[in-house]
Amino acid sequence: MQTKLNRRLFLRTAGVGIAGAGIGAALPLTGCAQAAPEQTPVPEQLLRLEDGLAVADTLYGKVKGYVFKDIYTFKGIPYGADTSGANRFMPPVKPEPWTDIRTAYYYGPSAPQTTSGSNDWNWFRDHWNYDVINEDCLRINVWTPGLSDQKKRPVIVWIHGGGFTSGNGQEHDSYDGTNLAIKGDVVVCTLNHRLGPFGYMDLSAIGGAPFAASGVAGLLDLVAALEWIRDNIANFGGDPGNVTIFGQSGGGAKVNCLLAMPSAKGLFHKAFCMSGSSLRMVEKDVATKLGSTVMQEAGFTAGDIKKLQAMPWEDLLKVASAANRKMEEDWKIASAAGGRTGFAPSIDEVYLPQHPFDPAASALSADIPMLIGTTMNETSPSINRPDLEEITLDGVKEKLRESLQDKTDTVVDAYAKCFPGRKPVEIWSLIASSNRRINAVKQADLKSVQTAPVYLYWFTWQSPLDSGRVRAPHCNDISFWFNNTDRMVTHTGGGARPARLADKMSEALLQFARTGNPNHSGIPEWPAYTSENGLNMIFDDQCEVKSDPDKEARITIA
Repeated sequence: MQTKLNRRLFLRTAGVGIAGAGIGAALPLTGCAQAAPEQTPVPEQLLRLEDGLAVADTLYGKVKGYVFKDIYTFKGIPYGADTSGANRFMPPVKPEPWTDIRTAYYYGPSAPQTTSGSNDWNWFRDHWNYDVINEDCLRINVWTPGLSDQKKRPVIVWIHGGGFTSGNGQEHDSYDGTNLAIKGDVVVCTLNHRLGPFGYMDLSAIGGAPFAASGVAGLLDLVAALEWIRDNIANFGGDPGNVTIFGQSGGGAKVNCLLAMPSAKGLFHKAFCMSGSSLRMVEKDVATKLGSTVMQEAGFTAGDIKKLQAMPWEDLLKVASAANRKMEEDWKIASAAGGRTGFAPSIDEVYLPQHPFDPAASALSADIPMLIGTTMNETSPSINRPDLEEITLDGVKEKLRESLQDKTDTVVDAYAKCFPGRKPVEIWSLIASSNRRINAVKQADLKSVQTAPVYLYWFTWQSPLDSGRVRAPHCNDISFWFNNTDRMVTHTGGGARPARLADKMSEALLQFARTGNPNHSGIPEWPAYTSENGLNMIFDDQCEVKSDPDKEARITIA
């Protein structure tokens, strides 16, 4: 069943409104004698919704979208069938064809998941977009400047974050592809796919061959989406021979998995991992133990596996969560070995035959150029604790002593020396954020020995919000890459300052999608990374290239 379209949601997703149209400051308030300030002209019409205007062919039937700011927009197109019932835990199935023109005005359902509880600050800051949640979630969204015009535009495919258990392709307003499509004459896609136990519960030890793919079903959804792009994107003005995948946090981890999947080979040609350099996934024996624990928690025996497929998804989430908690000791061991924990892809001989970047980068992706990077302050301890802005360096050491133990003084002193003038709470933030940075550099090291180049960056731009305590946190760089800093003002503050950096970063992404090289005239020369040169692009108000700026501090932890 399609998600119902209502007026409020449609206007929100289209971005239409008085502020969005630029009308709010149309008239001065001081009388007719004063000349009106010069303004950017407002188009006569932003949104066009007309019969026959935005209709595209797919292998399964025609879809009708709308045109916003001259970009053809299609949302919620099925790239796979409903995953409930007998399709649960199974590889994705092609969607059923339709005969009428199917409307594609609004995003499809989000995959089953436990959404975050009410938190005024988080909902304000991230303004998450969650509407319908169900198992008919294999949907793709497309933004394009033209339809069937033979232009062969680069295709840029966003894979959302949220680990492997939450999120969707419309979660943040940052993910909207309009501005990137306008700026770069490219096709932008975002998508939803299965998560948590629905996408990553390995039941192969219980169910045998029919359930062999259950531990990677969510990744196979991504492969199915890329196959849909291969087979259909030319009708949307895109080039199936020039596809770039990129994702942040859990989305970056999914990018890394796709780089090691034989079934994904040839479906994409460049890759970009943001704050998601997970090098290892879940070992097979631990993953199958989790699957067995879920069955036990549900009160089922091995012969009852079909009952698990028939269980309401809300109930399955509760059972799976309880089983996950019972695996606490197993997760401690897995985490100590550098592996993933919980519901995440499991290693096998067919679908994901090796850890994505351990012990080496997969040879399958040796010819795929990569961008890799993190934010400076993935974790910022004082975001909701203004009092921590006054913490001393000794206070930081006390806070970190339990986790760093006998290395505490060495690590904290090394970071303080490497970043002179930084407040103690900033030193704390750098150390708390170091794991993602360490993994990103290690991933770049492993990738750099392959044929295709890799480019490493560090996003250090400091947000002015919350009295500067936000700093450069996890997720804040997304809107810059999408050229959406004014759509995500609760991350950036909006206005000219972030827009200047967004112009540079989004152009780097566009150049990378076009050529496999992110360089352009608006940034310093960005050389490919090698372990020897250690070169990082620093994205800030003033962009610069530095050689391993935190190495001396980082090696005290790694």
